[in-house]
Amino acid sequence: MHRRILTTVVAVALLAMAAPAGAHHREGPCDIHWRDGGSEEIRRDVRRLILCAWDRFRPGHGGPRRALEVARCESGFWPWAVGGSNLGVFQHQARYWPRRFELLVERNPLRASWELSPSALDARTNVIVTALYVRRFGWSAWACA
Repeated sequence: MHRRILTTVVAVALLAMAAPAGAHHREGPCDIHWRDGGSEEIRRDVRRLILCAWDRFRPGHGGPRRALEVARCESGFWPWAVGGSNLGVFQHQARYWPRRFELLVERNPLRASWELSPSALDARTNVIVTALYVRRFGWSAWACA
């Protein structure tokens, strides 16, 4: 009896690991399920993402209200915003982005479960990197702060 239960548990666990993740689902913090819709729905989802990241990582330095103000000023909450050499929701400078991603995500021991894209134009990654950056260094890198 115990052997059959153990075999069933192992089979279910293997199937769960082999099943592909849904198109809108990635593991890790602030896995916001994006709503299909127009630009206002996208901007609303970005605001939800920012609130989640500030709640999860607690970066301080003005809290979620300040983060929302900076994102509104930098990109208007548009995830694919490009302004010169600045990218994404919080308009990270392209030349600094790889180092920030490496320092704040790649070297983070929890990163293996986060499923983050290395792209600054990925809203979730941009917001989480920003929360981690602000927690460590503050807002000094942003003109809108």
